[in-house]
Amino acid sequence: MCWSRALHAGWLLLLVQFLCLEAVPISMDKTKVLEPEKKTEEAPASVDTGLHYDRYLREVIDFLEKDQHFREKLHNTDMEDIKLGKLAKELDFVSHHVRTKLDELKRQEVNRLRTLIKAKQDLEGGNDIAVDHQALLKQFEYLNHMNPHTFEVDDLDRLIKSATKDLENYDKERHEEFKKYEMTKEHDRQEHLKTLDEDERKKEEEHYEEMKKKHADHPKVNHPGSQNQLKEVWEEGDGLDPEDFDPKTFFNLHDSNGDGFFDEQELEALFTKELEKIYDPTNEEDDMVEMEEERLRMREHVMNEVDSNKDRLVSLEEFLVATKKKEFLEPDSWETLEQNQAYTDEEMKEFEDHLVQQEQDLYQKADDLQKQRDELERQQEQLNAQKVELQQVRTQVSPEQDVAFVGAHQVQEQEPEPQVQQHTPQEHHEHQDPAQQGLPQTHQDLPPGHQDAAHDQPNLP
Repeated sequence: MCWSRALHAGWLLLLVQFLCLEAVPISMDKTKVLEPEKKTEEAPASVDTGLHYDRYLREVIDFLEKDQHFREKLHNTDMEDIKLGKLAKELDFVSHHVRTKLDELKRQEVNRLRTLIKAKQDLEGGNDIAVDHQALLKQFEYLNHMNPHTFEVDDLDRLIKSATKDLENYDKERHEEFKKYEMTKEHDRQEHLKTLDEDERKKEEEHYEEMKKKHADHPKVNHPGSQNQLKEVWEEGDGLDPEDFDPKTFFNLHDSNGDGFFDEQELEALFTKELEKIYDPTNEEDDMVEMEEERLRMREHVMNEVDSNKDRLVSLEEFLVATKKKEFLEPDSWETLEQNQAYTDEEMKEFEDHLVQQEQDLYQKADDLQKQRDELERQQEQLNAQKVELQQVRTQVSPEQDVAFVGAHQVQEQEPEPQVQQHTPQEHHEHQDPAQQGLPQTHQDLPPGHQDAAHDQPNLP
């Protein structure tokens, strides 16, 4: 069972599927609308969800979908029960082969996270610091780091809750990034103007206003998700007669993977024609970053209007109900980005203040570093002066004095030890008084008969 089937079961908050933006090619009589035949080709590959654990999430769901028991439970469990963790308990009943594969996937993911932690530590210069992987793994809430070897019910429950929370915040983060992008662009423009003289600044302002007018001069943009907007796709994208427009057939034509739902990417593909009216990558006045923000705004609007159960999916039933509403038949005009500034004046002022504070902090750090450098240079100068003075003193004394000076200096550095005077036997003999030794002092003092013997013996050293 492919990734899209998990979406079909209502697990969209976990499994956002990103599909190709092109409409499915069709071949039919333009005067007669027929139900499209079921497509036998494989569904297009999903694009990254944007989650840093996207691959792990996809592989876990892919293997769970291969288990018949779990697949049946997945199809029969509503979104709220999934969020509450009831589906996670069914993990105990999947086949041994699937559990073994899930264990392997978890071990690989834990090793990947450990590698990332080590790489970050190396970049921060902590090569010699022991890394407590268990403590650092706590930050990854989508798996149980205390058991890195087996995939348990708690792991599936954590994965569901983490993906739910992260995907719900994903669009909000994108909006904040775009707002920061727009404020930075305006800040840079104002800073550039300050560098120009009066004439150049006037020309730059005129050029800026001219580009704004050119960008705003575009065909009318249909309200996203309205009958007019969908009919335009039906006619220009699908090549069908607008008089034969049929909501159910339209839905089946643009349900690219045939799972019975419009996911977020399939919806965004429907707005391509509208976006082409406003943005052209070859035009100086058109910003492609703004185009993607416009696409996001359109998709969110349709989801808010049509997705009644808030599962981030539009079912065929929800779509058909929406086509009967007044908003679908008689929509209000759609206000594009140039009519809705991404930030308020207060937000811009706060952003500017933040930049000023950052600049001041950088200057302060630079000043502190300069002071540290000056202090080190001063200390080095002192050391150099002491070295020169020592060399001058040594050149003024004789070599013997120098040696004595150095020797005395070395002696002072060592703690004196008690000296014990020792003598050789000969020195000891020479220092003793012969009378005290009890020996004769001369040959004449020897006993009779020994004088000649002593005289004949050679002198011993």
